Amino acid sequence: MLKPIRIIGAGLAGSEAAWQCARRGVPVQLFEMRPARSTPAHQTGNFAELVCSNSLKSDTENTAPWLLKEEMRRVGSLLMEIARQTAVPAGHALAVDREKFAEAVTAAIEREPLIEVIREEVVSIDENSAITVVATGPLTSDALSQEILRLSGSAQLYFYDSISPIVEADSIDMSRVYLAARYDKGTADYINCPMTREEYDRFLDALVAAQSVEEKDWENLNYFESCLPIEEIARRGRDTLRFGPMKPVGLRDPRTGQMPYAVVQLRQENLRADSYNLVGFQNHLKFGEQARILRLIPGLENARFLRFGQIHRNTYINGPTLLHETLQMKQHANVLFAGQISGVEGYVESIATGLLAGIHAAALAQGQQPVAPPRATAFGALVNYICHADAKNFQPANITFDLLLPLDEATRRRIRDKKQRHATVCQRALQELESWLATAALAASMRK
Repeated sequence: MLKPIRIIGAGLAGSEAAWQCARRGVPVQLFEMRPARSTPAHQTGNFAELVCSNSLKSDTENTAPWLLKEEMRRVGSLLMEIARQTAVPAGHALAVDREKFAEAVTAAIEREPLIEVIREEVVSIDENSAITVVATGPLTSDALSQEILRLSGSAQLYFYDSISPIVEADSIDMSRVYLAARYDKGTADYINCPMTREEYDRFLDALVAAQSVEEKDWENLNYFESCLPIEEIARRGRDTLRFGPMKPVGLRDPRTGQMPYAVVQLRQENLRADSYNLVGFQNHLKFGEQARILRLIPGLENARFLRFGQIHRNTYINGPTLLHETLQMKQHANVLFAGQISGVEGYVESIATGLLAGIHAAALAQGQQPVAPPRATAFGALVNYICHADAKNFQPANITFDLLLPLDEATRRRIRDKKQRHATVCQRALQELESWLATAALAASMRK
């Protein structure tokens, strides 16, 4: 009988990794410290809880986020299937009812007979005799962080990530807003709060002057560039928000036929449509300041907040110095890393690395040599970045076309249209994926 694989953390990556092991006939012990011990960002003890937003990014065909999700769908991702089942309207993006999503993932994992769920904190890793997947995410406990430091023998890296505010739907003044999707892509699922120049200036001045949460002695704020707090963006110039989260381009107001000076978008939070999150409005302001300033947004004058924005620390390792492309540690082949702690950023990327770690761990358990995904796939592009980026300046990354293997020069000369080039890259990636899936090491023991 196979010895169980130990998976530490039942977030997005850990849940997917456990599922992939189980469907290959390999038993799993899945450790999760919540709810006995919570984190600054989580609210429940459910698996795969989404803490920052409810969006899994664009699902428009031939975009880089779509390609990564499509690869996962073709491999049999549990979380991608549950995301489809719990999706809420979000234009061209894939967004989910985060409560139903986490509940469904938890139920599926707990039903699986090959997965034993153990609700306790793990503080040590047996790197010699047990195959272990570390998927503890950005909020790894202090005790386990010290254990990871012991294994890695190098300084730990971190950056600060953030959570957007959520408002009750019936507290939005619908007479002051309009429904639209940017450039009319998809259905008009976003609530748009338009601003005149005067309204924008008043909001901006209040935002820049607002009181932030006091920095703790142990903190050294190092924000991830794509998740900057709105007050940090505002300090870079008076128009930076208008070219960022408050960009009005492509959001014509159907009532006037004009684009507003600036716009705040609200995205449906759950299937009941009783709450909305402020897209891109993560911040590090005191709660009282948030309430005062965010109510300067047209339509939110009487908003009731279910949750205010927050900042939390995201822990990750230096992947280029520590990991092989199979997500195994270079010095400890039985230990694999997955999720944001491995050096990726984003929900979809975390699920993808969990899926890969599960496949590779199952291969190890069955005495096989793990096979890294082809470089031309989105999977391969992601792990290539984790393992080969500049170790001295390593920062987590989302999946983008910049990470994908470029087309050869002859093909680039032949295909001038950017969209067609992207389609060609995606087609090549999916062909490479099918070849990878057909290898004996991946297909031999998969349970239907």
